Amino acid sequence: MSPAQPVPPHPADVPVTPPAGPSPVLAEVVRSGFVEGVHRGSVVVLEADGSVAWSLGDPDRPVFPRSANKPMQAAAILRAGLDLAGERLALAAASHSGEPFHLELAERMLTEFGLTADALQCPPDLPLDPVEAEQYLASGQVRRPLTMNCSGKHAAMLAACARNDWPLDSYLDPGHPLQLLVRETVEAAAGEPVAALGTDGCGAPLMALTLPGLARAFAAFVRAEPGTPERRVADAMRAHPEYVAGTRRPDTWLMRGVPGALSKMGAEAVQAVALPDGRALAFKVDDGATRALGPVLARLLEQLGYAGETATRIGGAPLMGGAVQVGEIRAAF
Repeated sequence: MSPAQPVPPHPADVPVTPPAGPSPVLAEVVRSGFVEGVHRGSVVVLEADGSVAWSLGDPDRPVFPRSANKPMQAAAILRAGLDLAGERLALAAASHSGEPFHLELAERMLTEFGLTADALQCPPDLPLDPVEAEQYLASGQVRRPLTMNCSGKHAAMLAACARNDWPLDSYLDPGHPLQLLVRETVEAAAGEPVAALGTDGCGAPLMALTLPGLARAFAAFVRAEPGTPERRVADAMRAHPEYVAGTRRPDTWLMRGVPGALSKMGAEAVQAVALPDGRALAFKVDDGATRALGPVLARLLEQLGYAGETATRIGGAPLMGGAVQVGEIRAAF
């Protein structure tokens, strides 16, 4: 990989295609028997052969997958020659909750490659998990880059750059050798070109895909030959889902409850899943409401034959009136 390769287009150079019309309702907000709000979006489900089984809305309109792109970013880090495995590789693909074991491993990874947390260019943040954030603040801690949910990915990116003698101070530049390799990996897995380039909340380049492309990428990771970067990432995530998300997160529940499934959510309410039978799904809630993710994902799992305790746990989204449940967020399809 050479830094002389063409730099991806600047976001301002990429035309934006507005939605053709209102998306279908994916979830309803029901309080005291009254529908007080709805969440619209698009869904695609792929058969094991990659063909579209069914869809809702406009799945071919590109979206920013946000952190659902992290498995591809982690595979690119392996392609760059960094030898990660187990919990370390899972954390490289993580939106971690900021639990102590996440932060300890992210810091240890930096140390193992001769780096410090000062090199991280993700922004200072609190733990993503609300319980962890309360405990963190109660202990007198302040926002740090290491605590930000993407710190494992950034630690791995920096380590890959150090291994290759690539610049550390510009590792988030879209034209950096590592980020060019990420783009190649994303496009190869999705089977389509990146539709637009942006900047993610953590500062890393963000690459837009269609929902079928995102679902294809997850399916490709599960189907990849053992030992390939893609399969290594999928295997690490599925073996150590607590490091991908946390102990109180739906991605963890799904990968523990449905052995062989690969699951990753992204900010602004994006979700991608590859199922152990070869099928895959991806969806985006238009308004970015992550509270709708669980009910929509649970309904899709039920429709695809994975009803049960795991789907019920993922789908639980109660609405409270005082200290009493008075409603719920429920799927509407």
